[in-house]
Amino acid sequence: MAAEIVVHRLSPTGGRRVTVGHAILGLAHSDRDVIEFLRRAGLDDADQLVLGDSPLIHWRGGRAHEYEAA
Repeated sequence: MAAEIVVHRLSPTGGRRVTVGHAILGLAHSDRDVIEFLRRAGLDDADQLVLGDSPLIHWRGGRAHEYEAA
């Protein structure tokens, strides 16, 4: 997958938008959600990318793996 994978900043109500390129995959409330979105997008090794803190995933506007609003 050549497109950039981005987990965006927390929404005010919790969760983070996940995009690949310009496509919005969904609003994740856990790593499990991110993994499922990436699997649906065709990444078979999505769990290794997310849980292994791959540099291919860009976590923006907050710490990686945090999904709850303050």
